[in-house]
Amino acid sequence: MTLLIVAAGMVAQAQDKALMQSYQERLSTLISQVRNAPTDNERYLASEEAVQLLAKALDEEDSEEWNWSLPDYASVLTSPDGLLRVFSWAVIRDNGEFECFGIVQYYNEKEEVFEYQLLNDKSEEIMNREESLLTADNWLGAVYQELIQTKAGDKTYYTLLGWNGVDNITERKIIEPVTLHRGVPQFGAPLFRRMRNQRRIVIEYANEAMVNLAYETQYIQEVERKREKVKGTNRHRTVEKVKEHKEKMIIFDEVEPQIPGMEGLYQYYVPSGTEVAYVWVDGKWELHAGAQGRLTDKKLNKDFEPLPKQAPSYNYNK
Repeated sequence: MTLLIVAAGMVAQAQDKALMQSYQERLSTLISQVRNAPTDNERYLASEEAVQLLAKALDEEDSEEWNWSLPDYASVLTSPDGLLRVFSWAVIRDNGEFECFGIVQYYNEKEEVFEYQLLNDKSEEIMNREESLLTADNWLGAVYQELIQTKAGDKTYYTLLGWNGVDNITERKIIEPVTLHRGVPQFGAPLFRRMRNQRRIVIEYANEAMVNLAYETQYIQEVERKREKVKGTNRHRTVEKVKEHKEKMIIFDEVEPQIPGMEGLYQYYVPSGTEVAYVWVDGKWELHAGAQGRLTDKKLNKDFEPLPKQAPSYNYNK
């Protein structure tokens, strides 16, 4: 009898894996249609069906343990502690505008179960984008590139790096802290040192510009000032020495208006030629202006291929 019970359990486990595999295959097909279908209507229908199918898959027991593998233009990021997983992708309309979709799956510590919420892109309705505390239902849409897990005391933070193609005029990159507050995810947290009201970083710029945003090990230059005695005299002088060291950081291009007087008109914003970085120090992201993105080891530098700027019906092989 014992042998029969064990065998039955093994069959059930195999059936669960087969079911999850079938979800993955169907979801991969739908995500491909989200990118490649020839009309707005077909792309949106595929995206809506993908959301519904993914939600159904996440209702399955132990779905949080499934190792998802989807097409490159959809993102699946899981936190190192396994308590947060974010799925995200975008629909590109014929006019070049983007709308992002996805689901966040998370561990509800209070209920001791894994749950999920649909992500509802409200990008164009959010007025104070860098200061607002947001939820899954009121989300600053993005296709996420990286998930960074940090701690401050007994509090865990997850920082997402994302991209949104926006439209034919601008693009947007986002540094988005996420917390699990009272059992549900909140988007945005005051983790940026000396920036009291800022809950996320939003970098918006001209769509033809190339702006890098990555989490990797790079160099930071710091100026060290020392008082030294001038040889042969009783006088002292301040001597500056530039020192540099490697650090894990969120590094990105600083942007500024290409034309003077165009502040706030992001279609004119391009990289200034300066790289800046956030380094996790004592429970906060601390800004460093002396970042140097010189390392090119592919193990350290993760490429993120953005979605095509034009609708797939025009340019889906890009």
